[in-house]
Amino acid sequence: MLSKCANPACSAHFLYLNKGRVFRIMRNAGSAPASQLGMDPTFQERQQVEFYWLCEKCAATMTVRYRRETGIIVQPLWAALRAAS
Repeated sequence: MLSKCANPACSAHFLYLNKGRVFRIMRNAGSAPASQLGMDPTFQERQQVEFYWLCEKCAATMTVRYRRETGIIVQPLWAALRAAS
């Protein structure tokens, strides 16, 4: 459940969907061992969906991304645009 802004430096609490931005991240469950995730090994072949929220202030300048090596990260929008090109 979403309860707080995904930016670790922000303490804003989630109250309404129309305030800020919600991110749906699909990640391969195989990125971590099934035992580490507390799941059945057959689950590793499926996708795992996770939701993250950035408050209005953070969403204006940041985005949420998934990197297989490091997991979920919050980064400035300009860095995400540079990485995509």
